[in-house]
Amino acid sequence: MAAAEPPGAGDLSQLAESALRELQASFQALSEKMTLSMEEMGERIGDLEKHVADLMTEAGIENTDEELRH
Repeated sequence: MAAAEPPGAGDLSQLAESALRELQASFQALSEKMTLSMEEMGERIGDLEKHVADLMTEAGIENTDEELRH
């Protein structure tokens, strides 16, 4: 014989499930935003490296990209 659920247990379970769904949606949105920000940052870093290399060439400094990273 199974024990009966206490009153309100179903409501609590639904509330917990709803809260978890909202948390999952918020986490997914934050993950997507962070991924986009990291991609944009990567593009900016690439542009910055290119501009630094161009300026070094204009200044007559001949370093390879590998030397710039050290």
